[in-house]
Amino acid sequence: QVQLVESGGGLVQAGESLRLSCAASGRTLSSYAMGWFRQAPGKEREFVAAIRWSGDTTYVAESVKGRFTISRDNAKHTVYLQMNSLNPEDTAVYYCSAYSQVTGISELIPSQVDYWGQGTQVTVSS
Repeated sequence: QVQLVESGGGLVQAGESLRLSCAASGRTLSSYAMGWFRQAPGKEREFVAAIRWSGDTTYVAESVKGRFTISRDNAKHTVYLQMNSLNPEDTAVYYCSAYSQVTGISELIPSQVDYWGQGTQVTVSS
């Protein structure tokens, strides 16, 4: 069992930055890769970024590449999503996720995720 708790969401203006955090706990964390998804109102949940627990491999969706960066701090069992140059289209609930590393580090779909956090709201005003 893995527990995920997100934090760092909020209301920002276009062009500003936010850093989301996801604190993970549970057994065998090293067996899981971590990812971020987001879901805007009326839309499906979409993949944003993923990282191996070792941190040596990352993957970021094309829609946010160059603006978003995923990283982790193993000592704190925490994964981060640094979001720069935010725009209103980034408004969504952002979810942390954990999934088997066997799946690989690439574009994911929600059904590949084993554990979800509760989500944190990010709102970008124009």
